[in-house]
Amino acid sequence: MIEDDIFKALADPTRRAIFEKLAEGRRNASALREGMGISQPAMSQHLSVLRGAGLVREEREGRFVQYEVDPAGLQCVASWLAKYRAFWPARVDDLKALLKEMDQ
Repeated sequence: MIEDDIFKALADPTRRAIFEKLAEGRRNASALREGMGISQPAMSQHLSVLRGAGLVREEREGRFVQYEVDPAGLQCVASWLAKYRAFWPARVDDLKALLKEMDQ
């Protein structure tokens, strides 16, 4: 299931940090490594996992590869979360009722 790949990819704190940097705008691997203290091979491996999960896409520009967030991957996450959106209002209403009852 694609959601499993996405959540596994984002479970790693380094990959989440990379994804957050890419959410600010497209970058090459060298720019992504700045301030992270990881090797180029490690960065390549993390980017490969993010690409495999459909969260990141790449585009060649001359001898450089630019990476950016792939909105299609985010749509998959949004769809998954939408299934649970209806759950929370009812739970919040139940909590409000319980708190009101406890106040009396």
